[in-house]
Amino acid sequence: MYPPKHHQENNLDNIKLVAKSFPFATLISVKENKPIITHAPLIFKQDKLVGHIDKNNPHADILKNEHPITVIFQGPQAYISPSIYTTKQLPTWNYLIAHANGVVKEIDDPNIIKQSIVNMTAYLEAPDHKFVIALNDPRMDRLVPHVHGFEIDIKQWEGKFKLSQDKIPADIDAAKHSLIKSNQIDIQDFINDIFEAHF
Repeated sequence: MYPPKHHQENNLDNIKLVAKSFPFATLISVKENKPIITHAPLIFKQDKLVGHIDKNNPHADILKNEHPITVIFQGPQAYISPSIYTTKQLPTWNYLIAHANGVVKEIDDPNIIKQSIVNMTAYLEAPDHKFVIALNDPRMDRLVPHVHGFEIDIKQWEGKFKLSQDKIPADIDAAKHSLIKSNQIDIQDFINDIFEAHF
């Protein structure tokens, strides 16, 4: 990732916070010089990332045996119009990105896979936990044979937080509010349009 120094995030806790807050990740592996890409939620177990995908996904064949992998977590991002600044600027795009590079191993114990599903559900249902899945739920026994579980041992984290850091404080604050507002409005409009098109 190309990181100008003022956009490079060096605080590991901040980088991991992007992964924890936006756990739907892009997983990238390479097989025979071809990229294999999957999108799936990942959660932390100590300092490792744990996930599961459908066994029929071609990516399952290489999510094991210490195969190298890159994982991308994308936080909020938005176009920043110069009109929001108090000084003359050019248009830009602000975003928060976390990359994790590591190696992956398969989880093949059905009980550990079930526990990982329970853990992921609990994490994603927080803080209210309106839905709780039991380890002994019979639906889990029907599901697990079709699931490929895996764990990623992270070797390196990298963060790029492009937040108008090179601007004066008033413009940084304006960019922050624009990033928040743009994400709220754009997501609502986009989802409404997609649902209208599909239903």
